[in-house]
Amino acid sequence: MNSAPRLSKDDYKKQKELEEARKNGTVAPETDEDGNAINPHIPTYIANAPWYLNSGGPSLKHQRTQGNRPHVDTNWYERGRKAGPAATKFRKGACTNCGAMTHAVKDCVERPRKVGAKFTSEDIKEDEIVQQFSLDYDGKRDRWNGYNPDTYKTVIRTYEKADSERKKQKSDDVHTKFMTEADEAHSAKNPKKKDPTLAEESDSSGSEREDAEFLEGTGYNNAPIQKMDPKTRTTIRNLRIREDTAKYLRNLDLNSAYYDPKTRSMRENPNKGGNASEQLYAGDNFIRLNGDVKKYSEMQLYAWEAYEKGQEVHLQGAPSQAELLYKDFKHKKESLKYKTKETIINKYGGQEHLDAPPKELLLAQTESYVEYAPSGKVIKGQEKALPKSKYDEDVYLSNHTQVWGSFWENGEWGFACCHQLVKGSYCTGEAGKAVKQEMQKALAPSSSSSTDEPEEDKTALDPSLAKKLKKKKEKELKEKEEKEKKEKEERFNRALQAEDALRNTSDSQYHGVNSDRKRAYNSRSKDDYNVTEEDMEAYRLKRLRSDDPMKDFVGKDLS
Repeated sequence: MNSAPRLSKDDYKKQKELEEARKNGTVAPETDEDGNAINPHIPTYIANAPWYLNSGGPSLKHQRTQGNRPHVDTNWYERGRKAGPAATKFRKGACTNCGAMTHAVKDCVERPRKVGAKFTSEDIKEDEIVQQFSLDYDGKRDRWNGYNPDTYKTVIRTYEKADSERKKQKSDDVHTKFMTEADEAHSAKNPKKKDPTLAEESDSSGSEREDAEFLEGTGYNNAPIQKMDPKTRTTIRNLRIREDTAKYLRNLDLNSAYYDPKTRSMRENPNKGGNASEQLYAGDNFIRLNGDVKKYSEMQLYAWEAYEKGQEVHLQGAPSQAELLYKDFKHKKESLKYKTKETIINKYGGQEHLDAPPKELLLAQTESYVEYAPSGKVIKGQEKALPKSKYDEDVYLSNHTQVWGSFWENGEWGFACCHQLVKGSYCTGEAGKAVKQEMQKALAPSSSSSTDEPEEDKTALDPSLAKKLKKKKEKELKEKEEKEKKEKEERFNRALQAEDALRNTSDSQYHGVNSDRKRAYNSRSKDDYNVTEEDMEAYRLKRLRSDDPMKDFVGKDLS
């Protein structure tokens, strides 16, 4: 917010022109209270002071530090130091446990004594050095405040020692390799001579063993080594051995499992068909569904359900608490289930049925032997019986050879053996089928079939007769359509007359029927009245509509 008053349009224009002139160098720049020139290229929001500072003129003092910075103590606490020798006599106001003056008994970190120093005046501890520092805002929040950089030298020395030992071990390995090759060549020429390097190797074995133990203890034995290759001018860095095969190289078939390069995930098994537990990699989904994933999912489900019922359970916020509550819930559930089971057994009995051997022992082991052909047919032994339902199967009624429901005709069920459609009928066999077919032929209309066939034969022989027959059919169809149209108009006129009569009747049942709200219930169904399409059309034409502006003049003479 600017402290300058609001300018008029002309004053604002003059000020802008003056600022442009100062920037071009034709007018001298502004000066502050001390006579220092103010750069005209400084933006306005930096040059103008806030309203609460009330500078009164051009100045940049509001951009500088106001006042002197307080002195910040860079010292730190001297931890563990004591203030001189300990006292020999208990002092008033000291700790009653250890006898130090710098803390109370509730803040004492010494072991609680059976009889304190207040009463024994023995083994009085030294006073601690209590220091007070005046730290600024940043000093209180500096995570490196009080850190001594000299302590990092121990880390550097450890790394340097490990690096030197690693280089020494590498040079020893190279030396041993060449010496071994030379010894083998020498022993091949002089097999009876003693190897002169055995003594040296035995002498250096102790130091090598110590170096190896040190490297194993520090963990730097397999650390990467960076070196320069002067021939290729490239940096060679020995990284870890990439022994793991990439997921997209498990199966190079294009139709195999999809590999997502962004997330580096392959959810499905790239090598399907085998046992997933025996494969080296069976997809990310196999890993997600193994181990304790199922248990974790059940625990998460319990946490959600418990939270919905008002219990403060959160698996991610307090996992230990959620696991304990889930274990307690499972224990209570099992105990309640066992208690319910015991109650039912004590009331109704049946313990002997629960003590029977499990189904695995009763059904998994059997002495029956069955051999099957490649087609699936049983060669030797008895085929395994299929499980039956609770309904009766293969029950043949009234000498029938097929079950009820094995035949379907014209929306009715029947028997396939005799084509009977009555469930309680007696089976008549093939004779019944023949009789039924003859009856159907006798009842079928024979006129249409007898007349159509000769006409088809005639039209095939005479083309002029075919044209006459076609004209005759078109004429009959046209007459039929005109007749239907005339009948429909007559039905519509009768429906209009009936609707007028219904609205003008004085019968008590239809009193006030001009208003649809006063029509009696089921008035349209009187005397088995059936509503047709023409009746509905007449009703729509005669019905009074509330939004019709001419509804008050319906049925009135307007002349």
